[in-house]
Amino acid sequence: MIEKMKLLHITGPREDIDRAVDQYLSRYEIHFENVDADLGSTSNVKPFVETNGYREAYQKAKELWESMEPFTGQVERMKPKMAEEFVNTLSGMVERIRHRQEELRQKKMEAQGRMEELVPFRGLDYELHKIQEFQFIAFRFGRIAREYYRKMMQYVHRTDYVLFYECHSDANYVWGAYFVPELYKKLVDAVCLAFHFEGIPIPDSLAGTPEKAYLDARKEYEACGKEIRRLDGQIKEIIQQHSSRLTAAYTALESYCRNFEVRKFAVCTRSDGQGAMAEEYYILYGWLSEEDAVHLERAVETDPLIHVLREEGTAQLIGTPPTRLKNPKIFQPFEMFVKMYGLPAYNEMDPTIFLGLTYTLMFGMMFGDVGQGICLMVGGFLLYRAKGMSLGGIISLAGVWSTVFGFLYGSIFGIEEWMEPLWMRPMGNIMKTLFLAIGFGMLLIMVAMVLNIINAVRAREIGRLFFDSSGLAGLICYGSAVAGIAFLAMGRTTVASMTFAALIGLPLLAILLKEPLSNLAEKKEHMFPPGSKLMYFVEALVELFDVVLSYATNSISFVRVGAFALSHAGMMSVVLSLAGYESGSPNWLVVALGNLVVMGLEGLVVGIQVLRLEYYEMFSRFYRGTGKAFQAFFGKKELGGNEKWQ
Repeated sequence: MIEKMKLLHITGPREDIDRAVDQYLSRYEIHFENVDADLGSTSNVKPFVETNGYREAYQKAKELWESMEPFTGQVERMKPKMAEEFVNTLSGMVERIRHRQEELRQKKMEAQGRMEELVPFRGLDYELHKIQEFQFIAFRFGRIAREYYRKMMQYVHRTDYVLFYECHSDANYVWGAYFVPELYKKLVDAVCLAFHFEGIPIPDSLAGTPEKAYLDARKEYEACGKEIRRLDGQIKEIIQQHSSRLTAAYTALESYCRNFEVRKFAVCTRSDGQGAMAEEYYILYGWLSEEDAVHLERAVETDPLIHVLREEGTAQLIGTPPTRLKNPKIFQPFEMFVKMYGLPAYNEMDPTIFLGLTYTLMFGMMFGDVGQGICLMVGGFLLYRAKGMSLGGIISLAGVWSTVFGFLYGSIFGIEEWMEPLWMRPMGNIMKTLFLAIGFGMLLIMVAMVLNIINAVRAREIGRLFFDSSGLAGLICYGSAVAGIAFLAMGRTTVASMTFAALIGLPLLAILLKEPLSNLAEKKEHMFPPGSKLMYFVEALVELFDVVLSYATNSISFVRVGAFALSHAGMMSVVLSLAGYESGSPNWLVVALGNLVVMGLEGLVVGIQVLRLEYYEMFSRFYRGTGKAFQAFFGKKELGGNEKWQ
């Protein structure tokens, strides 16, 4: 079912919009219409343009609030201005600590860099500052790839004035330092560069041995980390000490910023006078449920600054009402399938209940088994309750009908010897099963045509009502054909063939002339569409042939309902045969696994095939799904409460 909606015109002084939204509108689920496109072009109104001055404070409050422990006490109400001042003060305190943390992180990174530089040279047991004081000996710290290390060492061994001291090595590189007299510095540097020796600069500030310098750097690294963690705790402590006021400030700013967005749906009157005439007013249009509309009207009755009026004639100017589905809880999971196809228009019939009944019924016909049906029913219910999955609810309800048809077919986990069927066994009545499936499909198609007629009456579409292939003409034609087939099947030929010809031929003629007859009934200026009448009749004949063909194919398509009932019984007989059931001592593990495979594989296929029948054979005849979703700007709140304004 579709919930009834009312369009409200809401207006008041421009400067009062925040109070009106917070005190009244935010308590209701309202679908606002953007009226700027409709009213903004007039000379009387202009867009409501304003800058949110609290957005920056809100972002700060959000960041602080998300970093604190959840506050479980009572939250006081706070004005946005006071909330902004409090947040800026608290944020300033936190920012000063974070600035100090950033300085410490920088020092920590520098210490880490020194540690990484010194790690390979920790084996050099000589003070760095003494090496740096050499006057006649040059030195280079660095690393060299192992593939070039041996060649460089051959050069070093052949040369009397070069000394290489290896400090560290791994699978790829060797770290160390070479020493050379200043006289040969440039020559040796050039040779070592040819061997791809990569120099590593050692800061002049490092004192002592590389090991001592490394330990000093690690000490500084650890001290910085400890201080950063201490400051983190200080920040959390400060925030936690102010958790009550921070929660109040965040709530106030978050509410204000959310309410501020209402302005994008509003327009303002233009002020072109003095005194009272210079005051500007906001204008809002919103859809509410009938119940909420009554409550809002009563709430503002005594408030002189906000005016709420119901709009009836303006609804077409503003737009069509949004659609919000409101079905019994047992059918709510099937709203998922309806939304997949498209929401119903506001004046269209909601097919949720029809889909829920027919989907589960056909699923049960195609998947009739007591044991497997109970498994689907219980498993789907648990998924629906634990995870809130709509598909779980659908599976559970489909399992109910599977269980019912399992009793009718006499099947428990595919075993048919444990109980007698209350109706028949599909594999023992193959042709009857298939013909009954087609007959059931014909009945559903006629029901879909009736629903299309109802929707046509609601939409006031005369052509769709009388001359559509799924309207009165289609229902008479298809119903007469179905009745004729039924009479022939029962061996009755009492009805004159001319009567049947008239009941089928005249509706087909009406369908052929749908467009001119519709134009005539609606008293339009031209009966036929512009263009050649010959081409019109050629196209209409082709379309009529397609209509007749669709009647036949749609009906035969339902044979899959019986075919899958046979397929299910056949698959279970294969499972029992593999388990050796006929021998009297079956392998029950194979039986259990086979049932799981059939439930998973065939259940999925049957679910898809039933949905295909719903969409293509029935929905296509009566349902358009062109509605727009109801999008509530606010979540519904409890009216009243123990809130305190500060």
